[in-house]
Amino acid sequence: MRLRRLEPDDWECWRDMRLAALSDSPDAFASSLAEEGDYTEARWRDWIRPASQLQVVVEGGAGMVGAWKAEHQPAVELYSMWVHPEWRGRGIGDLLVGEVLDWAAAQGHQRVALWVAEGNVAAERLYRRHGFQMTDERQPHPGYPGVFERAMTLRLDAARTG
Repeated sequence: MRLRRLEPDDWECWRDMRLAALSDSPDAFASSLAEEGDYTEARWRDWIRPASQLQVVVEGGAGMVGAWKAEHQPAVELYSMWVHPEWRGRGIGDLLVGEVLDWAAAQGHQRVALWVAEGNVAAERLYRRHGFQMTDERQPHPGYPGVFERAMTLRLDAARTG
């Protein structure tokens, strides 16, 4: 499988993958298909700014992931992780997580964090395989009342040195 890091001109690819993800797994994301379906081209292009973040797709529509680092945050945030149902269980998630970790390390960042919905056992297993640890941090899911998310973090120097 070939991974592709997206540039602003790839906005349609990111849009199509993101809308497919929202359609397939609406409770996994903080946004909705209805909300993002109305985004303009300018908004999609603005989302993809290589200097401050990363968007990666697996060619052929198999999956996607994003990552970004806000100035005031101590860690890179992995977000928009999604694997097409036909490709689940084939290592696509591992490729995508690995690409985020490689990018974060190359940027000199020390930590990667993410939010995972409670009960999403497959996602937790994927992240744990890469060294992420569950924290005590918990928050209500932004789009689904009654659903909570848990924070997971990974210290890159520890993950790379054992």
